[in-house]
Amino acid sequence: MTTQQSWHTLYSADVDARPALPEATVLDLFRRHVTAEPEACALRYFGRDISRGELDSLSDHLAHALAAQGVTAGARVAIALQNTPVFVQCALAAWKLNAVVVPVNPMSRARELGHLLRDCTPKALVAHPDLAEVVRQTGCDADLDVRLVWSDPSELGGTLPAPWPPAPRAPEAGVTLTELLSTVPARGDIAWNDPEPHDTALLTYTSGTTGPSKGAMSTHANLTYQAVVSGRWFGLAEGESLLTTAPLFHITGLGLHLAAALGNGVPMVLTYRFQAEAVLRLLHTYSPTVTVGAITAFIALADHADAGDPGMAALRTSFSGGAPVPRKVVERYRSDFGVYVHNIYGLTETSSACIAVPRGRDAPVDQDSGALSIGVPLPLTDVRLVDDTGEPMPPGTTGEIVVRGPGVGPGYWNRPEETANAFRADGLHTGDVGIMDEHGWVFVVDRKKDLLVVSGYKVWPRDVEDVLYLHPAIREAAVVGRPDEYQGESVQAFVALRVGQTVTTEQLREHCRTHLAAYKVPRSVEFLAELPKTATGKIMRRQLRGSELTATTIEAPSRAE
Repeated sequence: MTTQQSWHTLYSADVDARPALPEATVLDLFRRHVTAEPEACALRYFGRDISRGELDSLSDHLAHALAAQGVTAGARVAIALQNTPVFVQCALAAWKLNAVVVPVNPMSRARELGHLLRDCTPKALVAHPDLAEVVRQTGCDADLDVRLVWSDPSELGGTLPAPWPPAPRAPEAGVTLTELLSTVPARGDIAWNDPEPHDTALLTYTSGTTGPSKGAMSTHANLTYQAVVSGRWFGLAEGESLLTTAPLFHITGLGLHLAAALGNGVPMVLTYRFQAEAVLRLLHTYSPTVTVGAITAFIALADHADAGDPGMAALRTSFSGGAPVPRKVVERYRSDFGVYVHNIYGLTETSSACIAVPRGRDAPVDQDSGALSIGVPLPLTDVRLVDDTGEPMPPGTTGEIVVRGPGVGPGYWNRPEETANAFRADGLHTGDVGIMDEHGWVFVVDRKKDLLVVSGYKVWPRDVEDVLYLHPAIREAAVVGRPDEYQGESVQAFVALRVGQTVTTEQLREHCRTHLAAYKVPRSVEFLAELPKTATGKIMRRQLRGSELTATTIEAPSRAE
């Protein structure tokens, strides 16, 4: 059987296999950095730099104002903002009151937002003004005791470039952040209620692909683990800075951007919302050295940069998570920019990362599927592969990925049955099917629910997608199953092309025939300018299963606009 010692030997020399985790929260670690060097930069945002000391004072002021509005220990504070300084200010302010941060996708619609607000009943919602109509449609502003606070993207300075429009005027309901802060002095008498490591720090809602969205709880100890381990894993030393490619309202941004930067005292370069041209300008201006993002973000950056671009090369420590990383994309990225994109894997329920490729190593390739490994278990984390009965699977065989370790949260908010089903005695059952070899390298096959059965044969979408990515015309690819009277299911592919490339459906099918068994070859191919993605850049297969995107198969356009 695979042992922890086998994968520990793969770690970088500066990564401790069994680090001693401090009895401290990320808030404690941030304060230590403030005390040590208050003038050091904490945030960089489109021409506006905010020091550690200033960020500490700004969050003190907001904590005072929130306390005056009735936010106490255990209360929920929802934040529906993009990657702005106010997001960081709000998170720190909430934690200084031992309140729970509830990150909200600011692109949520009324049904999604209404479910979340009614489920966690926050005391305050800090949001972008253009979410006002969505809030009104939920009815929550009337039937919930929630204080609405509006913050535009330039609240604390910084000048956002095009294509982002100016912020709309603040709605009549609620108050602006400036108005809220004006109700209390910047420095007032307040008894801070600092959290303990076991207290809940985050309530992060899952995507809801298998039912209503659930709030996954992360404790302050979970976030401290992410900060300490990612600091070593990414090499976050003096002189490094972290680009927030992932949104802060997602668990990747919270664990591997926010907690990592605050806990290790490195500046965060805030991106507002990912847009390739704007992010490239930030790369040239600030030269951040570390980032974590979906592979679609790296693809978009590569499409907008010339080979050898110095801004891209500055990101010498790059990790990609949230979606499968095609081998061909990694090879092309290193060839063009001299940067290797390492795989990293985690879930909302693990408070972000739990498996990753060690810095400085190339991920091995599974000989059967051609898939890149997602890495090895992180320090203090145990990963096993089990069958449907929970029995461990031997190396080299498929099974469900089960994770135990200090990053795994305590469960779902007010969901005892769902908690018991996923958070079991042997660890968190992820729902992902994978393989672990004898050295500890883990390969993800696919999600259990995405399995196709074609004429009685199992087809994992990932197998077909990896082959599609081998074609030089393909920029993005996704595969879903469609009902088929004869086969039960048939394979349908959706692709987006690289700029200037052309290919026909039959050419892609022929390409797949040379690499795949006949039953895995897509029956049809649909061409889209862009594949639908989540806020983190993960391609949404569930949306592609619907019929709202395209009615019929079409030939490839001459270029992907």
